[in-house]
Amino acid sequence: MMTSTAMTSTNKIAIILAAAGSSTRMGPSCKKEFLPLESGTVLSTAAKAFLSSGRCQIINVIIPQGMENQAKQALFCDNDFNQLLQQTNGILIFTTGGKSRQESVYKGLIALQDYKPDIVLIHDGARPFVTESIIQQTVNAAIQFGASVPGIQPVDTQKLIDENGFISQHLQRKMMTAVQTPQGFDYIRLLKAHKKALLDNREYTDDTEIWGNYAGKIKVVDGDVSNIKITYKEDYKKNSQMTQIRTGLGYDIHKLQEGRKLIIGGIEIPSQKGELGHSDGDALLHAITDALLGASCLGDIGSFFPPEEIKWKDANSAELLKTVWEKVKSAGYHLGNLDCVIKLEQPKFLPFRELVRKNIAAILGVTLEQIFVKAKTGEKMDSVGQGNAIETWVSCLLFK
Repeated sequence: MMTSTAMTSTNKIAIILAAAGSSTRMGPSCKKEFLPLESGTVLSTAAKAFLSSGRCQIINVIIPQGMENQAKQALFCDNDFNQLLQQTNGILIFTTGGKSRQESVYKGLIALQDYKPDIVLIHDGARPFVTESIIQQTVNAAIQFGASVPGIQPVDTQKLIDENGFISQHLQRKMMTAVQTPQGFDYIRLLKAHKKALLDNREYTDDTEIWGNYAGKIKVVDGDVSNIKITYKEDYKKNSQMTQIRTGLGYDIHKLQEGRKLIIGGIEIPSQKGELGHSDGDALLHAITDALLGASCLGDIGSFFPPEEIKWKDANSAELLKTVWEKVKSAGYHLGNLDCVIKLEQPKFLPFRELVRKNIAAILGVTLEQIFVKAKTGEKMDSVGQGNAIETWVSCLLFK
């Protein structure tokens, strides 16, 4: 039998995170894998467990049609996940699921063919409390026996009933187990078993059943009662460690003057006029800074960078925002999203929008999907409409 060290160094392991379900039992418009949890979301917390174990090199997230951007946001809003993915040189891919869990997992297996994993783990994306011990035991047993699953002995005595609701068989509790995930398998053999299962006109609810029918026995390892799957709202409420969701609103206005640079979101935009201000006058970054400070109750931009202090003269607003964002993160907050509005008569902002979005995302270290910027004009009215000012509004969502 190989040692754990040998297993770690010689076996390529992929994890399929099944998150293609509709979460109907959570209530309308509630995708449970995307709910806030700990430093990120339910999905990012589950993914981090496997990256932290040091065993999994490839993560394949199975998602509903058209939800890749939301899934990316649910993962990369968690800075800890982002760092772990980089530190482990992990590979992250997304696969659109099918009409059933069986079809979704099969699609995930097909998507992994080019990566040629030795072992594949199948795990519920809504099961975020999996422990390192479960992961290590499941991987080791899958390597040794070909297939493995964590299980716990049922607390209640179990019975089989007939079609009329009468007990038909009394089961021995000590011979029973309630299986959890991750379920671990030899990749090639599981893929072959799934292909066979496609032809038998039957729907399977988990992969151990497919393996049992077409590939052999499954070794049961110790599960954990804390390794629950979030199915109902009550499951989430009882186990969530997320304590706060907070919103913030930022606003700024600057005069426009000839001879000044027009800087929006850290990007210089060609214009006859630019913002007049004590710093570089970037009204958008100032509003973002104020929105983040307001949501976190840490102050406002004036208290951090008083305009009467000479050291902030012509300061780079991107650096000011970075300073504030580090303090907000140190207070335990994570960004959900920013929604920004710019009111500017000239020049037209739309050609520069994607550059601005990318730059703001880079300043904050978040994904592009977490940042959006819209532009309006003053319709030739007020100071903006006359080309004499720029106004900005920003709303933000923070959580911890």
